[in-house]
Amino acid sequence: MTSSPIKLGIVGVGKIVRDQHLPAVAKEGNYQLVAAASRHGKVDGIANYPTIEAMLTAEPGLEAVSLCMPPQFRYDAARAALEAKKHVFLEKPPGATVSEVEHLKTLADKNGVSLFASWHSRYAPAVEAARNFLASAKLTSAAINWKEDVRRWHPNQEWIWEPGGFGVFDPGINALSIATHILPPMFITSAALDFPENRAAPVAAHVTFRTSNGLPVTMELDWLQTGPQSWDILAETDKGKMVLSGGGARLALDGKVVHEEPEAEYPMLYKRFAEIVRARASDVDLAPLQHVADAFMLGKRDVVEAFFD
Repeated sequence: MTSSPIKLGIVGVGKIVRDQHLPAVAKEGNYQLVAAASRHGKVDGIANYPTIEAMLTAEPGLEAVSLCMPPQFRYDAARAALEAKKHVFLEKPPGATVSEVEHLKTLADKNGVSLFASWHSRYAPAVEAARNFLASAKLTSAAINWKEDVRRWHPNQEWIWEPGGFGVFDPGINALSIATHILPPMFITSAALDFPENRAAPVAAHVTFRTSNGLPVTMELDWLQTGPQSWDILAETDKGKMVLSGGGARLALDGKVVHEEPEAEYPMLYKRFAEIVRARASDVDLAPLQHVADAFMLGKRDVVEAFFD
């Protein structure tokens, strides 16, 4: 493949596409956005189709697709694209189950195209600095606190409360995507999940891990936090206390900010996708999704008061 723009189609034109994907694609010089497919939304200035199948049939020159529909519906769309020999970008989480994404990896390899699990929070500006610090220090314990207001970030999005919609693990998997990148390998030992009595997905979670060498890691997820939002990972080390805050935007050591930059996660994601497309490689790390699956498997279910938007 040459360095000419990659002909891209976007599937699932919802809030995340308008807020993040379209601006990032416009900013990145590696793409020509030629089509979109969505049951409800449309993108001005390009061809629009009701389904990915219609788009793939009508746009044979398409080289890659970005799949941004809810995870419950992503496997069939990804399979159709991969079997049509299109490179595939998966919005997080990459699928509703670990096994279906494993199969997508096999299909990508079989068809000689790239598959990208796009953990956007890993591309937050201070994440690599945090990883480098922890690589040079001796970790003694860590804590993940990810607390936000679902009514602010996911207003009236019913799919997120349905089976396979992840509930509070939709933002929580962002924390796990960072944690699995900067911390030693870790495993869930216990979990308690709070399910509103009228919902099929949790609104809060309390999870404990141990690292491969036995160190404790805790995770607190809460979807009902109003006021300031908390997206923090804390680590106690022999070189002091590390706090990675703002969803990975700010790194402080013993209270002193040592790294802070403006957020540019989605442009970085699309830059990475272009790299693997041109290299005919894949980038699919399932560790964050596996931890979510383990939390549901091991978690004690607690019923709490009903949730209403």
